[in-house]
Amino acid sequence: MSHSDPKGAVIVTGGSRGIGAATVRRLSLAGYQVLFTYHSNAAAADTLCADLHAQDAQVVALQSDAADPDAAEAVVAECMARFGAPIALFANAGITGPALPLRDLTMADLKRVVDTNLLGVFAITKATTAVMPQGGSVVLMSSRAAKLGGAGEWVHYAASKGAIDTMTVGLARELGPAGIRVNAVAPGLIDTEIHAAAGVGDRLVTMKKNVPMQRIGRADEVAEVVSWLLSDDASYVTGTIVDVSGGR
Repeated sequence: MSHSDPKGAVIVTGGSRGIGAATVRRLSLAGYQVLFTYHSNAAAADTLCADLHAQDAQVVALQSDAADPDAAEAVVAECMARFGAPIALFANAGITGPALPLRDLTMADLKRVVDTNLLGVFAITKATTAVMPQGGSVVLMSSRAAKLGGAGEWVHYAASKGAIDTMTVGLARELGPAGIRVNAVAPGLIDTEIHAAAGVGDRLVTMKKNVPMQRIGRADEVAEVVSWLLSDDASYVTGTIVDVSGGR
């Protein structure tokens, strides 16, 4: 489509890698103006921007810590300054914390997970929806862990995502009268760096047998669902958590 006639601005948190990056790519090449945040990997963010700019996409990267609730206002202000009011938000930024049982979990690790995955999502959703026009759309990042529980690995992470499921249903009902839809995606086993970051890099190989489709998902397969939920093609879908998990 013509990039001189953009579809509107979208904020994506945690957009430099994995599902976030795949979604930034998908949305920006579809003609949206995308502002994405990244926590620490400036090289990955710069590479993604350069690649998309070469394809005439309108995309901007902003360093921001999702666990800092005060940072959310700055993210939205930057979007307003660059592209105008955001019509959509993909609150993707999140961490698993270390993979370990409850007995080994430190409260510091738990706090970091909750600060990033829950408080941070509340902050960016609050700031974005405050300026979002009628017809806007929010997609939150849940996980199949919310329903499966994460036993022995990351109950802390699973619990934070269970809160996201509740938030999705509640905010859909609260913001529906304002013309804003709120949905979530719940990916299963997806081929991204998040497993290695938690210290279980072989997890995808060992867990694949538990997936009815007998394969690991790709980041772009999740990005496709996020893109649909954010778009007017999903205009009567709200309060819904879409599993993208190969049946797991």
